[in-house]
Amino acid sequence: MGTLVTIQVAHPRPEASAAVERALGWFYEIERRCSRFEEGSELMQLTARPGVRVPVSAILYEAVQFAVRVAEETGGAFDPTAGRRPAVSAAGDVSYRDVQLDPDRNTILLLRPLTLDLGAVAKGLAVDMAARELAPLRDFAVDAGGDLYLGGRNPQGEPWRVGIRHPRREGELLASVRVSDQAVCTSGDYERPHHILDPRTGVPSGGAASVTVVASGAMLADALATAAFVLGPDPGIQLLERMGVEGLIVTPELERYQTRGLPDAA
Repeated sequence: MGTLVTIQVAHPRPEASAAVERALGWFYEIERRCSRFEEGSELMQLTARPGVRVPVSAILYEAVQFAVRVAEETGGAFDPTAGRRPAVSAAGDVSYRDVQLDPDRNTILLLRPLTLDLGAVAKGLAVDMAARELAPLRDFAVDAGGDLYLGGRNPQGEPWRVGIRHPRREGELLASVRVSDQAVCTSGDYERPHHILDPRTGVPSGGAASVTVVASGAMLADALATAAFVLGPDPGIQLLERMGVEGLIVTPELERYQTRGLPDAA
């Protein structure tokens, strides 16, 4: 997934080593299923067969189904087919509406040739699966390139404190949150020009400098952080509150917008 994964167990026990190995194994498995950069991945095999109902693994089906649901919920501000944009096919531009799922048969049908980009979903799913493996250890932290899941409490017996990077000052924190048994994910424009496009226009989004989301799982937090980044402050906060998660949106002018229940933001 092109990222460094670290796992911290607050109170190591004899069974911790095997649990950590199993947790790390999920990152390799989900990359094998969901990567659009590996020609042999299951995702790339799917996209090579437009117009065909393709049986897929439970992992790939869950990732695509979740991505499509978030696309529907956000009116296309999040769109897993955005990897195709801004190219336009002869039949018109593609969107998540060109992805059909059959839950009874576990098949996916791509109505037109398109590229599925699960980058804002797959890493979060891997974090969530790793957290599931580590759950018996109770107190742990998973960090996959800034996508975090914090289980239980830290080694000092307190909720985990997560720093939120300042979007304009290198090495400085803008805020921090205290969380337990939750995921924290951030999308930001740290690279200029940044890589987050508005799927509806095909150009980089400009309404936010960074978005941090606190949710029950990393897949949800990562996808909603991307969507809120595209939507910008007011509609972004409305989306987060409607979805029952907490978050902080920082504009390019460093104005802060946050949900009412953001835990201990300081």
